[in-house]
Amino acid sequence: MMDFQTVRYAREGDVVTITLDRPDRLNALSETMFVELGQALDLAVADGARAVVLTGEGRYFCSGADLGGNATDDLGETLDTYYHPVVTRLAALDVPLVTALNGPCAGAGMSLGLAGDLVVMGESGYLLMAFANIGLVPDAGATWLAARSIGRCRTLELALLGERLGAAEAKAAGLVTRVVPDDDVMAEAMALAHRLAAGPTLALGMIRRQVARALECDFLTTLEIERANQSAAGRTADFAEAIDAFAHKRKPQFTGR
Repeated sequence: MMDFQTVRYAREGDVVTITLDRPDRLNALSETMFVELGQALDLAVADGARAVVLTGEGRYFCSGADLGGNATDDLGETLDTYYHPVVTRLAALDVPLVTALNGPCAGAGMSLGLAGDLVVMGESGYLLMAFANIGLVPDAGATWLAARSIGRCRTLELALLGERLGAAEAKAAGLVTRVVPDDDVMAEAMALAHRLAAGPTLALGMIRRQVARALECDFLTTLEIERANQSAAGRTADFAEAIDAFAHKRKPQFTGR
């Protein structure tokens, strides 16, 4: 097991939980944290996790970039070196990702929070696309994640004005999946993750990527993607198990193969 400084890694059954662990800095994203977050995701894959939960320690999920860190002359290089490898790893995961937003999510922290396939948010939390407030532009995929969920008009409002969006509003807008009492965030997220981990893992991985492609492809291309994925899913052991379970009137026991 790796010895992390800024994240925590834990496994419970087939679910791996990765916790942003700089509560004294409101889990602000440092270069070290991005490196370790990427390593933790790689470890989860190597461990054979069938679902991943991403959360934060303390009262914030993530306050965004650590503005007290070492700034470079070209912030685009920082994105290329540290941010993009992690957010592309999250997007390319072969297993479902649940984000447990235990507190406010600002800046790139909002990007990480919305990266979940299922997003569980505490009722006192908020989202803040804070970039314009410090003279920067949205990054870590925030533009894509927000615009694909809530459209041009609402995304521009959030990005240009830099105002907080409360949990109930985020749910109504379609940015998060569920809003629960603050003390119930992890329990709800873990329940969803364990449910997903007990499912047909290969098919679920294809579903998450298929939906992402559907957001950018035309209809006929989407049909081709569905066809290719269905051919692959139809050859899995989990599909064979589902057919046998149906024939014998029992609940299927998926193994992720």
